[in-house]
Amino acid sequence: MKPILEVQNISKKFLIQHQQLPYLSFRDKLSGLFSPKEATEEFWALRDISFDVQPGESIGIIGRNGAGKSTLLKILSRITPPTTGRITVRGRIASLLEVGTGFHQELTGRENIFMNGSILGMKHAEIKAKFDEIVDFSGTEKFLDTPLKHYSSGMQLRLAFAVAAHLEPEILIIDEVLAVGDAEFQKKCLGKMEDVTRSGKTILFVSHNMTAVSGLCQKGLLLVNGAVSYAGQIDQVLSKYLSVVDQLASSSLLSRKDREGNGAIRFSDVQMINERGEEVKGISSGHTVAFRFWYLCNENYKGSSLRMDVGMNDNLNNRVAWFSTELTPGFNGNFSGEKGYIDLKIADFPFNEGKYSFTVYSQVNGIVADWIKDACVFYVEGGDFFKVGKTVLERQGPFLVKHQFEIGE
Repeated sequence: MKPILEVQNISKKFLIQHQQLPYLSFRDKLSGLFSPKEATEEFWALRDISFDVQPGESIGIIGRNGAGKSTLLKILSRITPPTTGRITVRGRIASLLEVGTGFHQELTGRENIFMNGSILGMKHAEIKAKFDEIVDFSGTEKFLDTPLKHYSSGMQLRLAFAVAAHLEPEILIIDEVLAVGDAEFQKKCLGKMEDVTRSGKTILFVSHNMTAVSGLCQKGLLLVNGAVSYAGQIDQVLSKYLSVVDQLASSSLLSRKDREGNGAIRFSDVQMINERGEEVKGISSGHTVAFRFWYLCNENYKGSSLRMDVGMNDNLNNRVAWFSTELTPGFNGNFSGEKGYIDLKIADFPFNEGKYSFTVYSQVNGIVADWIKDACVFYVEGGDFFKVGKTVLERQGPFLVKHQFEIGE
C-alpha cells in the first residue's frame, strides 16, 4: 500500500531583515539624509524533513516552541511552499491551524460553513448533507445567521473544528488550536478525532498536551531545531521529548534562548529553600518549601511594577497548578535593585511523588518581560503529608488533600 502522505527532504528558509542604523524619525526619512542599511539573515525553520504516513495512521508531531512544527503543518496544508523538497499527497486534506482559518468575519456562521467547506474541496450537496451535524457539534445554532465578527474566539473555534472534522477529508491536520476551547469542548474534539481515526482517516496532530497526544496518536515525530530528532512509536517519542526537556531545564537559565519578552527583567536561577532557609535539591510531600526565582533587572526599568505567574506541569506537560502574584494579598511588585529574587512559598506541599516543571511568566508595567517554559524541572518524594507516620508512596493521583472520615449511626 502506498503512503497517503510522502514528505521528502523538505526544508524551509526565511529571510530576516535587520536594520543596522538606529531608529529614524519620520522627518529624517523624508529628508533623505540617512539611508538605512539592512542586513539579511537566512533562517532555516526546517531542514531535510522526510517521513511517510500510511492511510489511517494518527501521527503526533511534538517539540518545543520554535522547533518548526507549525511551519511543517503549513507546508503540508499548502499554505506556504517549501524552499526545497517534495510532498506527495494521495487524498483530500482539511487543516485546522488557527482559529477562523478560511473564515470571513462579515459573513454569517451559515455562510461560513458553506464557504469554508468549498475551500476544503467539498461539493455543495456534500456540505448540505453534513450541515445539521456540523451545527449540532459546534453548538452555534442560535447564532447561525449572525456575522462571524460577533462570535467569541471560542465559538469561532468550535465552528471551525466542526467544519474540518465533519466533511470527511482523508487527512485531517490539526495544530495547537484546542488550547483555546474549554475543557468540555476539548474532550468533545478529542472524541471526534478518535472517531475520525477509527473510520480509517489519517490525522496529523500538534499539541503540547502530551496526554492528548499519547491517547490519540500511534506514532510520533520529535522535531528539534527544525529537524527530525526521532521518529517511532508514540511512547518512545514522548520519552525522547521529555529527556530533551530535562536537558534544557538543567542548563543555565540565563543562557536559554527559547524565551519571550522585552528583557525588562531576566530570570537567572531557581532554587528550592526548605523551612530552615537552606537550599535543597529535592522536596517531600507535606513539607513547606519556597521556590526562589532570581532575576536581573534592566536599569531602565528600576522602580517599575512587576507581575509574576508560575505554571506547574506534571511529567506529561499537563497543568496541575497555577500561582500568581495577583492572587497574593499585599504583594509589592516594585523592584529597584540590579538583581533580586521572588519567593513562591507553598505550605505543606500538596503534591504526590513524581517529576514536575515550572513555566515562569512575568510582566513589567503590563508588558511581557520574560517568559520561559520548563524553566526548571524538579522531583517530589513521598512524605508524611497526613502526619500519621506513613509515607505516601502509592500514587493514586497528583494531589494530596487533607481530609477526615467520621462514622455515625
